[in-house]
Amino acid sequence: MCGIVGYIGKRNATAVLIEGLRNLEYRGYDSAGIFIEGAGLVKVQGHVDNLAQKVGDGFQGTAGIAHTRWATHGEPNETNAHPHADCTETIHIVHNGIIENYRELKDRLIRAGHRLKSETDSEVIAHLVEEEHLKKNGGPAGLASFENAVLAALRELNGTYGIAMMSAAAPSTIIAARRGSPIVIGIGDGERFIASDVAPLARYTKEVDYLEDGEIAVINTSSHRIITLEEKIVEHASKKISWNIEQAQKGMYDHFMLKEIMEGPEAVRAACRGRLIVPEGRAAFEELEPLRKKLRKIKRIVIVGCGTAYHAGLVGKHMIEACAKIPAEAAIASEFRYSDPLLDKTTAVLAISQSGETADTLAAVREAKRKGALTIGFVNVVGSTIAREADAAIYYHAGPEIGVASTKAFLSQMATLALFALFLGRERGTMASGESNRITEALALIPEKIEHILAKQDPIFKMAKTLSGFNHAAFIGRSNHMAIAYEGALKLKEISYIHAEAFAAGEMKHGPLAMIDEQFPTVAIALQDGLYQKMISNLQEIKARRGKIFAIATEGDKEIAQLADQVMYIPATLAMLSPLLSVVPLQLLAYHVGVLRGYNVDKPRNLAKSVTVE
Repeated sequence: MCGIVGYIGKRNATAVLIEGLRNLEYRGYDSAGIFIEGAGLVKVQGHVDNLAQKVGDGFQGTAGIAHTRWATHGEPNETNAHPHADCTETIHIVHNGIIENYRELKDRLIRAGHRLKSETDSEVIAHLVEEEHLKKNGGPAGLASFENAVLAALRELNGTYGIAMMSAAAPSTIIAARRGSPIVIGIGDGERFIASDVAPLARYTKEVDYLEDGEIAVINTSSHRIITLEEKIVEHASKKISWNIEQAQKGMYDHFMLKEIMEGPEAVRAACRGRLIVPEGRAAFEELEPLRKKLRKIKRIVIVGCGTAYHAGLVGKHMIEACAKIPAEAAIASEFRYSDPLLDKTTAVLAISQSGETADTLAAVREAKRKGALTIGFVNVVGSTIAREADAAIYYHAGPEIGVASTKAFLSQMATLALFALFLGRERGTMASGESNRITEALALIPEKIEHILAKQDPIFKMAKTLSGFNHAAFIGRSNHMAIAYEGALKLKEISYIHAEAFAAGEMKHGPLAMIDEQFPTVAIALQDGLYQKMISNLQEIKARRGKIFAIATEGDKEIAQLADQVMYIPATLAMLSPLLSVVPLQLLAYHVGVLRGYNVDKPRNLAKSVTVE
């Protein structure tokens, strides 16, 4: 979604902010803008490069705010781009989130004589602050007045926001605020950085402070002060970030997506490091030590997530039921709280989110907590909102994922869920030692087997060349590979814009088979497991309708080649863990098809990396 960057210090703020916006481009955006104290305001439609060209070399200062916008209210154009200003053009704001009562506020401001220029919900914030200035002082009059006006304006807002703002009333000062949309403050020597993500900060500082919901930070070059909407002073301990800017570079790869697919083996190793205890056949989670008694009493598990994270949840359901022998289900987070879910203290809700800021997943966590359920966040970003608000947070340590389409994070999510299932099974006494030993030994070998798949991409590239000529595709799988079929179809849609649908293979004859012909190929996950012969029957049905078949199969399978037009073979592993292998060819397939069709695979159209609005 939208990205915020702010800076105040001794450096050329323009250079810092432009670079910061580039480090946030992975979030998705359609316009960009920058305000520099003493230099002015510049906005553009399109890329940050357009903004950099427009500001030129003479546009400089030591304090400013900048933004990349992904349209929610109003068209993507210069007028609707941030920063927004008040009528006097002395107050400038950037905003992430949605102001739900903006129409009511906008109508009131217009009646009071304000001239709003944009179609956005965000602009009302600048005019509300202006209104409070005028109400109390007849115009801008110092930091205290600016701070009080901001507090009064924020109290009128319904919805979510991450905000940074500046005023001529308070030179060399930035005020930031947060409700439901992240704000991070980077702490430097005689300088401060503000961002909606740690990515713009990593080059300059490792010390950060995360705002909590309902907090406001008043920031100058040498310090920042945090208060609540009730004007209570808050003290935070700063945190250290471990990412560095080099981790967010493409290196020798043409695209971040390919780089991140190739980082899959290390992502799985990182998720397992310190947790997978192979000699003892168990998994360890220090994060869960305070919850061990509660976890033993849990009678049901609900896994919530959106998009790829939801698909990880579908795989996790099978893993948990197999190891812990406890009912589990996966739910789409955006629907979860609206279904009035039946939750109590015997239910555990696992919330999966790469960013830890996904708005719908965060809302599901809050609904679960309201109803007394135990909540555990599975997230990648340390200090993210879901990590802080859940009863416990499990980090899967995938490192920064820049490509909008999740790849290595999905592997990390599944690996961490496998570890959690193993942990829960041992805690609840539902696993024999021999079974848990087999799982730990097999999981330890998964990174090496992924490397084996990545080392021989020719069959996948051949598939991609064929598939890139079609406009439709079906993906099918059974059991835990049904979720991988969903994920494969999603990746192809995201990256190549080919219409792709996924089905449980047994459902093909109940309707979807009607679509199959020479122009509607099928990608089938047909591994040699307990359902292999069922899958063979499904493929025969497709072949009889002249459908082209691309198969993901187990090494050594000779039967599959008689049915499939093209085959990608992968190593064998335990059925429970096989999704960690079968998804990798599908990630590569989507990547190569997207590149062959000439699309920007790192930044698919209309999509954003971190979806912080509902």
